[in-house]
Amino acid sequence: MDRARLTPLLAAERTEHRARNPGSWEQFSRATHLFTGVPMTWMTNWAGGFPLALAGARGARVTDVDGHEYVDFALGDTGAMAGHSPLPVVDAIRHRVETLGGITAMLPSEDAEWVADELTDRFGVSQWSFALSATDANRWALRLARLATGRPKILVFSYCYHGSVDETFVVTASDGSTLSRPGNVAPAIDPSVTTVAVEFNDLDAVARALRTGEIAAVLTEPALTNIGIVLPDEGFHLGLRSLCDETGTLLMIDETHTFSAGPGGATRAWGLSPDIVTIGKAIAGGIPIGAFGLSDSLGRSILAMVEDDQADIVDVGGVGGTLAGNPLSMAAARATLSRVLTAEAFDRMIALAERLSDQVETAITSHQLPWSVARVGARSEYRFASPAPRTGTESAQSEDGELNEYLHTFLSNRGVLITPFHNMVLTCPATTAADVDLHGRLFDEALDHLVG
Repeated sequence: MDRARLTPLLAAERTEHRARNPGSWEQFSRATHLFTGVPMTWMTNWAGGFPLALAGARGARVTDVDGHEYVDFALGDTGAMAGHSPLPVVDAIRHRVETLGGITAMLPSEDAEWVADELTDRFGVSQWSFALSATDANRWALRLARLATGRPKILVFSYCYHGSVDETFVVTASDGSTLSRPGNVAPAIDPSVTTVAVEFNDLDAVARALRTGEIAAVLTEPALTNIGIVLPDEGFHLGLRSLCDETGTLLMIDETHTFSAGPGGATRAWGLSPDIVTIGKAIAGGIPIGAFGLSDSLGRSILAMVEDDQADIVDVGGVGGTLAGNPLSMAAARATLSRVLTAEAFDRMIALAERLSDQVETAITSHQLPWSVARVGARSEYRFASPAPRTGTESAQSEDGELNEYLHTFLSNRGVLITPFHNMVLTCPATTAADVDLHGRLFDEALDHLVG
């Protein structure tokens, strides 16, 4: 690829983005009391120089304030994996609020046990508790892991993603030491005090860390996601489970993004056996929720310590929140799991993601680009490297900001959205084959312009 072609192409797409979106630009430019001009600072990562302003969203479609409709493959970076405002979830929320009443009351609702029972069937761990985000679920579960093991540290993989849990913003240095991730904002303490980072797929490094006896839990996604999909080597997860068993270390699987692998996430699809599972708002159609599940034996051991006055999981223990497990979130989760993200829906979503990945692979090959595509169920991602990265560090090194922005802006200027901060495309129950084919045609066209 001649990079000299990229600069004018990107400039032209930025100009088109500004010209076709005057309403979005006006909303962004007059937001004088929003820090960085948006409700959440990461929203500035949308390509083109400013984000599109939302007017509405339904199913696999988003409409902006300028009246443009988009096929949405971003889907809230998984939060809207059920599609935008799926009718069963809307009906359940309306029934909860208008008919039954009660958005939050610090009281359990009938839906909570139903959801916990369903999550048990899907993920295999039997004791569940609820939060308002996957970040909180991870944070709380890590505290319980330290309680159960009496060990001070955790192990994560370089460039992992576990929400905004402070101690997971770490990377592996060239000498194998653990460093705070570049750009990490003013951590309360150096995260290397609490965390060991090693490279994904490096079982030897995992073994060395676990044999110190100081690691309470290995926290991992089944495949790395937010740094670009990095798939596990054959045997990696089996080796990880064996090393945890040998050293008395808990294995904690974060399914927040890899829920895309199927009804029980990668845990079921890949036959994993975690001690702890965490997951986020995809299970409630985008309504704020998080959950962590514990194996039966781990749950019993923690409760025994609580009953022995070794810990307080009600007040100062930092496990819980007054809005966690609220009836609105639980009603949305029950509707999503029972009527939207069903096994049949996953079959369709995964088939469409396979179709999309095949189209991307064909375009990459025909244009003779050294790129790759990876997929976890309904979630696909293209990377500017071939072969596909095996570690988070390799994936980070394949990043190309200008190429990202060109592809994202090219697609959005023609009616397709992908995740703003990386090249992730996700299907939902409302996605159609025509939507996938539109993405495929535009992706191929973008490469035509790029390669010449």
